[in-house]
Amino acid sequence: MSKFAVIVAAAGRSSRFGSESAREKKVFRELQGRPVWLRSVEAFADRADVGQVIVVVSPEDIEWFKEKYAPNLGFRDLDIIAGGAERADSVLNALAVVKSDIDFVAIHDAARPLVVKQWIDDIFEAAIDHGAAIPATPVASTLKRADRKSITETVSREGLFAAQTPQVFRRELILEAYAQRGNFEATDESSLVERMGHPVHVVMGSPMNIKITTQEDLKIAGAMLSILPKEKGLDALAPSKKDDGLDWLLAGK
Repeated sequence: MSKFAVIVAAAGRSSRFGSESAREKKVFRELQGRPVWLRSVEAFADRADVGQVIVVVSPEDIEWFKEKYAPNLGFRDLDIIAGGAERADSVLNALAVVKSDIDFVAIHDAARPLVVKQWIDDIFEAAIDHGAAIPATPVASTLKRADRKSITETVSREGLFAAQTPQVFRRELILEAYAQRGNFEATDESSLVERMGHPVHVVMGSPMNIKITTQEDLKIAGAMLSILPKEKGLDALAPSKKDDGLDWLLAGK
């Protein structure tokens, strides 16, 4: 069985969420009684194929985090490390502590607490098959480019996808991608792998795998918890593993 390490990125500033202190950051807010970050961790922590879970927290929040969540941390074998100035720096810090027996590394936004087992299964399997895989959903809205005053262009949405997490890569591949990063400002991990010329496989994501960015998103996530796919009866809600969802999407089903 391939072994995965999961990096849960929880070091963001939450500026668009309107946070002024650590306890107000989106990943530390309660989502129906459980912190957002913990829901994200729990989706991975009990999997037999996950050998390590690393939670990246802002340096200024670490002591508060360990004290605040001591009861939760006591029941989980988690590595808590300090993040960097940007997301890519935080992930790089986490990569430095990935265990030597790990085959694949998954990077997941702590602010995506609705991820479920079936979606993770599909991404992990695609990564094993292709070396690099991410979930993504087709852009449905009409896209406009605008300045501060008016629209300057309507942009075609054909072939455009919105990337999600977890993004999963063979360990050696993501390490090489970061080694070649230089001054490149990456907004996600797949962009680092793409610029090396290595193909990144796209798996059909779910619109329910939302990223909490605003206060409204937190309310939406709370409302969606009760309708998430369960481990049983997922076939009607997920594309088949045969085509990883991409043919399912292009066929318009």
